[in-house]
Amino acid sequence: MAKLYQTLFLIISISCFFSLDLTAASPAGASQKAVNFIQSSCKATTYPAVCFHSLSSYANAIQTSPQRLAETALAVTLSRVQSTKLFVSRLTRFKSLKKREVEAIRDCVEEINDTIERLNKSVQEMKLCGSAKNQEQFAFHMSNAQTWTSAALTDENTCSDGFSGRVMDGRIKNSVRARIVNMGQETSNALSLINAYGKKY
Repeated sequence: MAKLYQTLFLIISISCFFSLDLTAASPAGASQKAVNFIQSSCKATTYPAVCFHSLSSYANAIQTSPQRLAETALAVTLSRVQSTKLFVSRLTRFKSLKKREVEAIRDCVEEINDTIERLNKSVQEMKLCGSAKNQEQFAFHMSNAQTWTSAALTDENTCSDGFSGRVMDGRIKNSVRARIVNMGQETSNALSLINAYGKKY
């Protein structure tokens, strides 16, 4: 049992490291105009506090560009999803897991893989938006980016659904769901910022 808790502590520590890596940098030194732009833009998202916390440290790179804001939000989201996959996949090391828990974890990892694939496609479409030569090209790639990001949200919800029911262990379920919720919030915010960028072209 002691070994089990030590393993759990190690996994949580690794997860916290990845989470902190995204937001540890301070916006100190960034122009107030850039910080205000991010804060104002984040107010239009579903989770404004999460949005500002995850993006404010990139103020120097974002400045007041809706394009760079959307691209950065997408990159931060992708990094968050990848770290969540690492955390969830390592839960299968626990020997005391129920069969349903193991199946739910494996299904969740598959869903997260789909999320990563779709977010990567969205990243590519956003790059093509930046190099679009006309409104028609921009609208085409923007629509694709919105579609892929929206599809990623669906994958995340499916992953969380796999842990429903009282038979699932509370610690495992709560650990996974907490990370899936955060992942969903980041993705939702990225989609909002992508949509906002699309309207400003």
